[in-house]
Amino acid sequence: MKKIGFLSFGHWAPSPSSGTRSASDALRQSIDLAVAAEELGADGAYVRVHHFARQLASPFPLLAAMGAKTSRIELGTAVIDMRYENPLYMAEDASAADLISGGRLQLGLSRGSPEQVIDGWRHFGYAPAEGETDMEMGRRHAQVFLEVIRGQGFAQPNPHPMFPNPPGLLRIEPYSEGLRERIWWGSGSNATAVWAAQQGMNLQSSTLKDDETGEPFHIQQAKQIRAYHAAWTEAGHAHTPRVSVSRSIFPLLDDRDRTYFGRGGKEQDQVGFLDEKTRAIFGRGYAAEPDRLVEQLSTDEAIAEADTLLLTIPNQLGVEYCCHVIEGILKHVAPALGWR
Repeated sequence: MKKIGFLSFGHWAPSPSSGTRSASDALRQSIDLAVAAEELGADGAYVRVHHFARQLASPFPLLAAMGAKTSRIELGTAVIDMRYENPLYMAEDASAADLISGGRLQLGLSRGSPEQVIDGWRHFGYAPAEGETDMEMGRRHAQVFLEVIRGQGFAQPNPHPMFPNPPGLLRIEPYSEGLRERIWWGSGSNATAVWAAQQGMNLQSSTLKDDETGEPFHIQQAKQIRAYHAAWTEAGHAHTPRVSVSRSIFPLLDDRDRTYFGRGGKEQDQVGFLDEKTRAIFGRGYAAEPDRLVEQLSTDEAIAEADTLLLTIPNQLGVEYCCHVIEGILKHVAPALGWR
């Protein structure tokens, strides 16, 4: 059994061919899609966070709205770039959204990926400390966030407050119990997966990672997940971790599907460079008739290792079509693979 959810980048473009022509369209349709996905029986509604782009950016108002409109489905991010975040302010926003949803947030964090502008986090008021890289700054922000959402007091109270204080040091409010165990780290390498396990975070592994062995993507990703589980066991955490992987999967059920995705072109892994130093491998996409998809996906070692599958959806094709894709997988693919 696997949890199956969707992952939306929330693209929008002022073009006649786009079903999301404005930021308002992208946001409102994301809420509608979460509601519809819950009705279909999906387990999760996740959004990507990109700054300086015509995509979803500020996740917590959106997650809170999703939470107010749904009752069961998990609501998450994949991922929030921690280089841009004030950890304490984020803790307040995250806790508030989690309380509105009744404790359904699953927050994926990361140090981020190449962005639309040069050192965009500087425009948000953040800079690495002396001798620190931007990646290390992102991890530092994440560790502060993890500490303050534990709910323990750390701030010295004012001896003459405006309102009466409880005894002792004060914590960030509101506090949402259990949120700390629902934080994930988006990892692009084996080493960062091990670090996430050591920090007690769940693991999100996407459709790309550092090409560390030259093997097919799903094999490298499966090894990453196994390294994560080994590090988790060694760290001795009390609770059971979760692992998600992301895939582009499109059952070809009708003429629309064949028009959009039936022409092929993404059936092989791709290798490229994220920057001048980082060689990355990008996992293949899947588009075929359901019986063929079942055959192909049954050999994906990383999906087999994960408990959660996030389906990347073409949000600019509209809510109805994205629901069609999700429903096709839930009805025609997942049962045959034992995921349902």
